[in-house]
Amino acid sequence: MDQFFNLTQTQSALLTMCVVVGMFLMFLREAYPTEVVALIGVSVLLVSGVLPYEDAVAVLANPAPWTIAAMFIIVGALVRTGALNAMTQVVEKQAKISPARAIGGSLLFVAIASAIMNNTPLVVVMIPVFVQLSRTLGTSASKLLIPLSYAAIVGGTMTLLGTSTNLLVDGVARSSGMQPFGIIEILPVGVIVVSWTFAYLYFVGPRLLPDRTSMANMLSDRSKMRFFSEAVIPPDSNLIGRDVTGVQLFKREGVRLIDVIRGDESLRRKLKDVQLQVGDRVVLRTAMTELLSLQATKDLRRVDQVSAVETTTVEVLITPNCRMVGRRLGSMRLRRRYAVYTLAVHRRDTNLSQQMEDMVVRVGDTLLLEGAPADIQRLAEDMNLGDVSKPSQRAYRRAHAPLAIGVLLAVVILAAMGVAPILLLAMLGVTAVLATGCIDAEEAFASIDGRLLALIFAMLGVGSALESSGAVSLIADTLSPVMLVLPPFFVVLAVYALSSTLTELVSNNAVAVVMTPIAIGLASALGVDPRPLVVAVMIAASASFATPIGYQTNTLVYGPGGYKFADFLKFGIPLNLTLAPIVSFAIPYFWPL
Repeated sequence: MDQFFNLTQTQSALLTMCVVVGMFLMFLREAYPTEVVALIGVSVLLVSGVLPYEDAVAVLANPAPWTIAAMFIIVGALVRTGALNAMTQVVEKQAKISPARAIGGSLLFVAIASAIMNNTPLVVVMIPVFVQLSRTLGTSASKLLIPLSYAAIVGGTMTLLGTSTNLLVDGVARSSGMQPFGIIEILPVGVIVVSWTFAYLYFVGPRLLPDRTSMANMLSDRSKMRFFSEAVIPPDSNLIGRDVTGVQLFKREGVRLIDVIRGDESLRRKLKDVQLQVGDRVVLRTAMTELLSLQATKDLRRVDQVSAVETTTVEVLITPNCRMVGRRLGSMRLRRRYAVYTLAVHRRDTNLSQQMEDMVVRVGDTLLLEGAPADIQRLAEDMNLGDVSKPSQRAYRRAHAPLAIGVLLAVVILAAMGVAPILLLAMLGVTAVLATGCIDAEEAFASIDGRLLALIFAMLGVGSALESSGAVSLIADTLSPVMLVLPPFFVVLAVYALSSTLTELVSNNAVAVVMTPIAIGLASALGVDPRPLVVAVMIAASASFATPIGYQTNTLVYGPGGYKFADFLKFGIPLNLTLAPIVSFAIPYFWPL
């Protein structure tokens, strides 16, 4: 399409940079999901001819996204066989014997496990364990969930397989002609990052970690059984014509008005305007004592088949693989299909209890659901929900757990020995877990985060456009005169600081793709080895601590911990500021400029 525009090299470079800046601004506004913004950006570059069609097709040959997808399946097999769940039982036993050992051991396990597997599914599995651990210790979950996320993040900096960001940086570097990174090549710096972060958590954590109450504890008292009681307004009721929100019967201690159903229509969204009519069905959430007293009033008549359904309240986490993501809450008709009510939604330090039907569900949201246990279980299975109030009770294929563990270790060890490329080994691992029945094909492919892959492929296209348009050279030529006079420490620190700052604001994978070619171009302009600068990007794009949006594990613990945005700023910024000079000093030691 470039014949329609006939852009000069400088115009192409400037247009590419404008598109990237525009994408970053859209990332910040969050009007669209990150993968949609990335697709918009790469489409603009394709249509304008800045990104040649052949280069866009070549992006699909990059091994990084396919390796990430394969590792998602292998980790999915670990979850399906209960290999990770076995750790939860050890944690619960240790918590009763030695709380400090349980916390330290759990965080160490998460860090080590994150070094050899994608840390997002690991955190999803461990969140309910840490919530249970907090209850055993008599402390709030907010004291433990940020450390859980941080342990997973820094553990991922120790190997190439630890996080999708590492694999992505390696893939971009390969496409630029650099030698591939070894599986454990970044281990020395990763160990330093883990050690400093754990020291920070131990000494600073007790002072700066917030004491928050999770949404479920604020809105529900699990110590008392609750029932959904559905009653109809009879013809002789004194409640006819009354405003439903003004009825004292529904304001008693232990009684909560959930819904008014008129015909087949739920009036829950406009309860303030509802005047009761004959035949209206009122749905109440009551304690047993109030349920019995409601039977004695003549103003209500119980609907026998649903009048005493024992309910439970669960706090569920929206994970990347949840089938609710991207759908409007009201469109799923949870009341009609599952007899389950959404009591509230937690998003970005806010508890929402009104106008929820129009809300589009996002990754990291926490829903407070109430209903019969069997109905909630049915909903959880259909929508792939994660319950943060207790570990999953799903039937595991425990007999296959050794196979799943063996496959993962084989992929890691053989890749580290250089026996075969990572992608080939990962694909063979996928074949092994499928062929041996560790995980079904449907479950395996459902464990792949398609939205993440769409983001990665689109951003790889943007990265290719940065190089082909000359934008990388333009940026590098602009920065190199300043960088030439700086010692190696400050050159690495500048790249690290820029990558880290951008990661806190937008997607870490997007930053990795944009910053890696810039780092390589800058190294070429300076006449130095690009490897240390690429390592700086790799570590900085993963080590995101100061916001809940910079890294997905932070987003996942945001709701269950009841955190405020400022909690991450207060606790994460000091860690970012102290880690930057430490890493910038260590990198030139292992990879001299």
